[in-house]
Amino acid sequence: MGDAGNEYIVCQNADNIATFGGGILLGPSLLGHKGSIGGTIFPPRGSTNIVTGATFGLMFFLFAMGVKADPMMMVRPGRQAAILGISAMFVTLALTLPLAFIIKHYVPMDGTLAESLPFIAASQCLTPFPNISCLLTELKMSNSDLGRIAISASMLCDVIGMTLVVILLAILQANFDPLKSAVAIMAAFLFVVSLVYIIKPLLLRVLRGIPNGKSVGEQYIIGTFTCVLAVGVISELIGQHFVLGPLVLGLIVPEGPPLGTTLISKLDIPVGKIFYPIFLTTSGLKTDIFKIHLQSLWIVLSVVMFSCVVKIGAVILSSRYLHINFQDSFVIGLMLNARGVCELIVYNLWRDGLLLTDQEFSISVIAMIGVTAIITPLIKFMYDPSKQRVPLKRRTIQHAKRDAELRILVCLQNQDGVPSIINILEASDATEESPIAVIAVLLEEVVGRANPLLVAHQSTRILQPSNSKSSHIINALRQYELCNERCVTVQSFSAISHAETMHEDICRVALDQNATIVILPFHKHWEIDGSIGLVNRSIQTMNIKVLEKAPCSVGILIDRGNLTGSLSILNTQSIYRVAVIYIGGPDDAESLYYGARMGRHNNVTLTLVRYLLFGSDNARERKQDNILIDDVRQAHNGNQNFIYQEQLVKDGVGLTASLRALENNFDLMIVGRNHQASQILMGLGAWSECPELGVVGDMLASTDIGSIASVLVVQQQGLLGGKLKSRMMKPVIISQETGYDASVTGPLTTQVSNDDAKWEIAIDRDRD
Repeated sequence: MGDAGNEYIVCQNADNIATFGGGILLGPSLLGHKGSIGGTIFPPRGSTNIVTGATFGLMFFLFAMGVKADPMMMVRPGRQAAILGISAMFVTLALTLPLAFIIKHYVPMDGTLAESLPFIAASQCLTPFPNISCLLTELKMSNSDLGRIAISASMLCDVIGMTLVVILLAILQANFDPLKSAVAIMAAFLFVVSLVYIIKPLLLRVLRGIPNGKSVGEQYIIGTFTCVLAVGVISELIGQHFVLGPLVLGLIVPEGPPLGTTLISKLDIPVGKIFYPIFLTTSGLKTDIFKIHLQSLWIVLSVVMFSCVVKIGAVILSSRYLHINFQDSFVIGLMLNARGVCELIVYNLWRDGLLLTDQEFSISVIAMIGVTAIITPLIKFMYDPSKQRVPLKRRTIQHAKRDAELRILVCLQNQDGVPSIINILEASDATEESPIAVIAVLLEEVVGRANPLLVAHQSTRILQPSNSKSSHIINALRQYELCNERCVTVQSFSAISHAETMHEDICRVALDQNATIVILPFHKHWEIDGSIGLVNRSIQTMNIKVLEKAPCSVGILIDRGNLTGSLSILNTQSIYRVAVIYIGGPDDAESLYYGARMGRHNNVTLTLVRYLLFGSDNARERKQDNILIDDVRQAHNGNQNFIYQEQLVKDGVGLTASLRALENNFDLMIVGRNHQASQILMGLGAWSECPELGVVGDMLASTDIGSIASVLVVQQQGLLGGKLKSRMMKPVIISQETGYDASVTGPLTTQVSNDDAKWEIAIDRDRD
């Protein structure tokens, strides 16, 4: 997952409101209320330039939103999204429009408001995708379950809304003449069809000629931008708004690399930071609060609030059929009430067409801002996606039954980390009695698209020929599955998401797939000469968030496989040397049991290194540790590839020296992230560079120590509210004779007889 561009075109609602508010400040509502001041700030001779810039900004902004959108979601949104979207749109229209006519008939009002009120009421049924996408991106909820439903529902409603707007514009341009209206509608239909069935195949043909991984040439970018201007002109010529052509053209441009990503990056600064803000500012300049009558304001606000309540009610009622609970359906209703740029476009269009006067335009945009200001904090207050993922039981390796299926979720950025991951998976000892389920999540940052995706790849044992990066990774995992038939299953996902919300997808998949442990990539990449190469801070942030919110145990893999040149242990007789560093604490217990499972593999040598404080008599404190270690030693009784060592050290300096002595003796070192308080670690935390690794993990990951071994830093699952944390250090020992859980019935005294395995004790005598 590389560093993305600024992606300013995603359009944060807070930025929009601030820019729009700047227009109001400079316009006739405040500073520009006096003619002399307004004429000085915005002289009439410069108005044409401002309007031209706003037009370009709007065209290219909607083109960019079309490029980022997934057109397939518009026609195949899913059952839930389709029902919710259609019910929200048409129920709102069916109830709000009659209310407008009733108010128009019975309530005294201005003549201009009486003419425009039905149009304002009809606009309230819209649920535009750009508005909802901007809102959920700002709230960091685009990856949430409810956010995905709202986005899918809005995209379906956009198809219906665009169709209705095209028909309405054609009728208005033809002055309600049936024949001219039919001709205008047919012209718009043929225009859209020609873009889809002529321009799109040409684009795809050009893109097929670009080698995989290569960027498109500048001539293609310039040609595409020229087409945006051309289709905008054609839209005007056939009687439609100039945004129709750019929006449809954006939808037919393939999203993501190579073309979609490049187009979005090119449009970032000129459109996202110059021309599009000009459109928002000009809309603010048209707002004049001094032309608003209080009675008119009350009437319009009543219609707008009624439409919001109706839309929420429609979603709640349809959700009962879909078995969505009340709170979730209420939040979806709030999301579908999002207001933004699409309403501004409609109101500007109607103002230019004299359907709205300055009074109705000002009231409409003030109501739009008010609705946004109300629903945004309500959504934040009522919905926290992270709290939806609370596991109901322990998901750790330590507390799992001995022969239970081990479910490992591995996160992969690119192909470089695949060999080390496959070695770890193979070393995890998949058998028919204790199989392994691998859930692979391919991490890809959103670039050139608006809505995140979580794609489940088809499960098949046939290797797929392809040159794509994801296909190479999936094929490698399938090869591992084929080599372990009846013992291993592999399910692959692609998480295409924003960097700041990538952890949501990982935690979601971990919960849905009942993962026992999640293995994350480290944010630093080692070059072959041992130096640090690429450093990806977004991965570091993601790892910290996963550690906080994961519904199971978590491991961070510091991959140094390219330094050792070690062979794969898959289908070979190569020995994979694993060391477990044990100091004490729940995380060390988790790493101990994971290493113990690896030690059962025929090609794995397991060395358990336990560190004790020299001269300290703390037998009571070490009782739980002794039970855990005795359990592991008993399980490896007779295993010639198992070595147990006890290292006596006086302080952190002795621990560091001892770890340096282990640096080149192993292929993989497993250590817990956090440890119980001990004088052994005193003073080491002050030198920590990566807090997500803990003290010892950070030391082993440092270039100063000179190690070439890969390191797996493990954190045991922690439940919210501290529940069950008292059980973390209690070993779950399943008696093969009776099958009971020893940690439930009481403490267990284990008689250890490990005559065949090696047991070594080392004492740090170099320091006084």
